[in-house]
Amino acid sequence: MRKERLSYAAKALFLGLAIAQVLATLQVYLSNLNLYVTLVVLRGSGYVVVPNQKIMPSLREFGPAWFGGIFFALSAGAGISLLSLASAWIWERLFYRKRILLLPFVLLWAGLLAAVNSEGLCAMVSSYFIIIPPVVFAAACRWIPPPPDRPVWLKRLAHAVPFSVLAVVWATQMDSTLFVDVRDSLLLSNPLGMRVNDFYYDYTLYSAEAFKSLDQRLFRTCDLEDLGETPLARSLEQVLLGHDYLPVRGEAGVDLKIRKLGDGLAFLHRGELVLRTTASAFLADPGKALLEFSGKTDRYGFFRRFTFISLAIGLPITLYVLLYSLLRLILSLFLAMGTSAVTAAVLCSVIGLAPVVAISSMRGAKIDPSHLADALQAPRWQERVAALKLVETQGLDLGNFPAHRKLADSPHVAERYWLARALGVSRQPETYREIIHLLDDPHPNVVAMAFYALGRRGDPGAVDEIKRRVKISAHWYSQWYGYKALRNLGWKQAAST
Repeated sequence: MRKERLSYAAKALFLGLAIAQVLATLQVYLSNLNLYVTLVVLRGSGYVVVPNQKIMPSLREFGPAWFGGIFFALSAGAGISLLSLASAWIWERLFYRKRILLLPFVLLWAGLLAAVNSEGLCAMVSSYFIIIPPVVFAAACRWIPPPPDRPVWLKRLAHAVPFSVLAVVWATQMDSTLFVDVRDSLLLSNPLGMRVNDFYYDYTLYSAEAFKSLDQRLFRTCDLEDLGETPLARSLEQVLLGHDYLPVRGEAGVDLKIRKLGDGLAFLHRGELVLRTTASAFLADPGKALLEFSGKTDRYGFFRRFTFISLAIGLPITLYVLLYSLLRLILSLFLAMGTSAVTAAVLCSVIGLAPVVAISSMRGAKIDPSHLADALQAPRWQERVAALKLVETQGLDLGNFPAHRKLADSPHVAERYWLARALGVSRQPETYREIIHLLDDPHPNVVAMAFYALGRRGDPGAVDEIKRRVKISAHWYSQWYGYKALRNLGWKQAAST
C-alpha cells in the first residue's frame, strides 16, 4: 500500500505516455511514408527536394518514426494523460465516485473529440482522445488510494507551495526568446545538453510533417493537366511554382488539382471541391487564394493548438509529477512518509529553478553599443553572444569589427550560431567568405544559420553554392534552411518535364 500511495499518479501518467508513444509512432510512420512517396514523385520530375536523397530512405524506417513520435507523446500525450488523471482525482476525491457525476467528464471527452474532428474527420488524431482518456481514468481510479482519515491540508500546502513557486518563476521568463535562451544556456553549453539538442533537431521535423497545414509545408504538389497546354495553364504554372506548388503529371492524390468550372476555376484536394474562383481573381492575388485553400484543407488546427499548449503546460506538470513520485519513493526508504513527501517537493523546486539561473545569466549580459568591439573579445562567451545579438538586431556590419574573426573557431556552438546570424547583416565580400566557411561547421545548427545568413544577404550569386550544398547535406534541418535561403534569394523550382 505504501508504494501504491507513492506512485499511482506517476503510473497513470506513464501508462498514458506509453499509449501515446505507440499511437504517435504509427502517426509519424504513416506521415513519413506519404512524404516519401511525394518526394519520389518530385525528384523524378526533376525538382530539388528536401529532405534530399540522403535522408529519404530514413522515411521508410521504424527508428525515425519512433523517435519522432516522442514529440507527440511528451506534448499531446502528456496533456491528455494529465487531464484524464485530474478528472479521475476530482471524481474520486470531490465527487465521491457518484456515477451521475461522471457526466461532466463524458461531456468534456466528447467535446474534445468533436473539436479534433471539427475541421474534418481525422482518425489518427482521434485515436489519442479515444484510447488514452478511458484507460488513464480507469487506471487512476483503480490505483488511487483511499482518502486519509484525517485532513492533510498542511501536507498538501507543503506540496503546492514549491510547485506554485516554480510556476510563478517560470512564468516571469516566458517570452518569444525563451526557447532559444534555454537552448543556448542549457543545451549547447554542455555535452549532455548537446545530445538532447541534437536529438531534438534530428527528429522533430519527422513529427512536424505529420500535422502541418499545406501553407506550412516546404512545397506542395499540384495537377494542371485538365487545363491542357493553354496560355492559362502556363500562367498558373508559373504562379504556382512561385508559391512552391509544384506541378506533376499523372499522379493521383496531389495536394491541389485545378479544373475549369464554367467560366471559373475549381480547386480540388484529394478529389473534393474546396474552393471556387476565377482565373483573374486568382492571378491578381494568388497568395490569398492559396492561403484560403490551405485553411479549408487543414484538419490539424485544433490538434496543433492542443499540442503546443500541452508542450508549454502539460509537459512541465507531467515531468514534475514523475520526478516528485520518483524522489518520494526513494526518500521514503530513509525518511518518514510526510518528511519524504515535503523533501521531494522541495528538491523538485530546486531542480526546476536551477535552469533559471543559467537563463538569467545569459539574459543578464547587457552590452553597451559604444563598447561593442571590446564585448566581442570579452572573457565570457555569454557576453560575446550578447554582442553578436546586438550586431544583428541593430543591423551593424560585423565586418567593421575585426575581433569577430576569432569567433568562427569558438568551442561554443551557440557562439558560432550567433556569429553566422550576425554575418547575415554584413555586405562585405570577406564576410561572405566567412559564411561559406561556416557552412562546413560540424554542427547542423550553425550550418542552418549560415544558410539563413546567405538568404538574408540577398546576393543571388550564392544560389548555386546553396543548391549544391543542399543536395549533399546529411541533415534535414540544415537542408530546410538552405531551401528557405534559396527562396529568399528569388530562386524558384523549374517546371517539371
